[in-house]
Amino acid sequence: MVSDTPKEPVRARRKAAVTSKTSKAAPRKRTSTAKTEKTAGPIWTTACPDWEKRIKAGESLVPCKPLFPAAAEQGMAVFNALKIVDVLHEPTIGESCEDWLKDFAAAIFGSYDPDTGTRLITEFFLLVSKKNTKSTIAAGVMLTVLILNWRQSAEFLILAPTKEAADNAFKPARDMIRADPELEALFHVQDYTRIITHRETGATLKVVAADGSSVVGKKATGILVDELWEFGKKPAAENMLMEATGGIASRPEGFVIYLSTQADEEPAGVFKSRLDYSRSVRDGKIIAPRFLAVIYEFPQFVLDEQGQHDPDNWYMTNPNLGVSVSEEFLRDKYAQAKEAGEGVLRVWMAKHLNVQVGLSLREKAWAGAKYWERRGDKVLTLELLLDCSDLIVCGIDGGGLDDFLSLAVLGRSEESGDWLHWQRSWVFHDVLKDRKEEAPRYLDFEKEGDLVILKDMREDNQQLADVVKEIDQTGKLCMVGLDPAGVAEIVFALHAAGIEQERIFGISQGWKMTGAIKTLERKLADGTFFHGGRPIMAWAVGNAKAQAKGNNVEITKQLAGGKKIDPLMALFDAVSCMARNPEPPKRSIYDREELWES
Repeated sequence: MVSDTPKEPVRARRKAAVTSKTSKAAPRKRTSTAKTEKTAGPIWTTACPDWEKRIKAGESLVPCKPLFPAAAEQGMAVFNALKIVDVLHEPTIGESCEDWLKDFAAAIFGSYDPDTGTRLITEFFLLVSKKNTKSTIAAGVMLTVLILNWRQSAEFLILAPTKEAADNAFKPARDMIRADPELEALFHVQDYTRIITHRETGATLKVVAADGSSVVGKKATGILVDELWEFGKKPAAENMLMEATGGIASRPEGFVIYLSTQADEEPAGVFKSRLDYSRSVRDGKIIAPRFLAVIYEFPQFVLDEQGQHDPDNWYMTNPNLGVSVSEEFLRDKYAQAKEAGEGVLRVWMAKHLNVQVGLSLREKAWAGAKYWERRGDKVLTLELLLDCSDLIVCGIDGGGLDDFLSLAVLGRSEESGDWLHWQRSWVFHDVLKDRKEEAPRYLDFEKEGDLVILKDMREDNQQLADVVKEIDQTGKLCMVGLDPAGVAEIVFALHAAGIEQERIFGISQGWKMTGAIKTLERKLADGTFFHGGRPIMAWAVGNAKAQAKGNNVEITKQLAGGKKIDPLMALFDAVSCMARNPEPPKRSIYDREELWES
């Protein structure tokens, strides 16, 4: 809410900060040659292990006070006096913004040591839901550091993923300048090129739609990366950000700020890596005092109770609720999204409630998909499956040059009879060039150990056969099922690994797989099927589309391109084998009936 605080004192503080910026912000020169006693610097942590308690109580998620209070006060005097022109009565940031935003901004300004010209916290990460004044943060923070900057001809950048996003980041800064005669006299604004130049220092703030060429050779002092989630879809984003931030190495006062909402599908690429790292720093798993993360997301206990559907909890991920976003607006949009279907609702919750998408449900999604995430358990590894099962079957799905060769391992728990699943896939390296939009996701799967990206195509069948051989050495492997079309090389590799022909079965595809599809749906629903909670499987399940063929069901891809379902199809092959109710090998008398379909 806008306060009744008089505007003149706020303007006076900002004017004092602007007119004395050099003497206050520049590193102080040491005039004495005598040896000075080294003073201890601030001691701080950027971990916030009690964040769940804090977010529930509506408390600040910034884990430490500004390291240099005077620098924070100076920065906030400028920041608070900037006008927000797209709000009624054009209030200043200080008059209209909530404490959470000010705490985050103060942490940035207060991480700078004016005595040494060094910034002690150099990277900042903020994840907050849509409509929570991210554009205000971007414009206000970067304009403030441009005002207080002492370095001649310094470069500051706001990197946006698209031209539209770049415009959205540039316009608030431009409007803040035009709303104040003093700032308008201090800066030269170029709308077409989206460049703001400080007339006295020659320093610039440039807003660019990011691509490889736009950041080459930059020696930026400060960079704000807006909508990081969209960079996660760009295959060259990691290298581009490395290029853009490289100049900070020679700028001791330099910094990088990442701003984002959640992704509209499973996090991938540079966004996933930064988000995972940020959570680890916040939780204290990684000690990184130069990296500060503020993440507005639901605690796990809220998600476990499906509390994200309760409007009484929405304040947790919307710290500006009642200011820039209203509960009535969120309720209306939630109802519309819910009516539109599960897939639309998940995207809405990702953007407005920061609920991470683990499995994308689209129109005509496979019926088993809505139960998939409930049956995931990350402790379920291949080793555990081999140890707990009394019998094991495998399913294999091959395909073209850009398809995943996928192996599904399905074990039957000796104790409970539940079905346990593990998978691995292989793909040829050229797919990264052919499917550039999905390349960051494929590389994530590789890092997680679920996808092997090969430069030599001859290795995929051999590596798959090696895994099957390892399983067979337990004495528990009953049979291997696979699509009989175009599998000669796979069969040869299996034979070489000691898997006899009588244990290899052809599994009919298309509508003939209806039995396996419905069997897996039922076991997911009744809780007798478990998997390792692997992102690659959630992705494949989310890509699957179910279409009726008379009384039968056929599974196809939702979308063309790099959205694969091969790991899921391999699982259906394995289910077809397990549905034959085989006996454990030690009691098995293999049926010699010719079941191989040519």
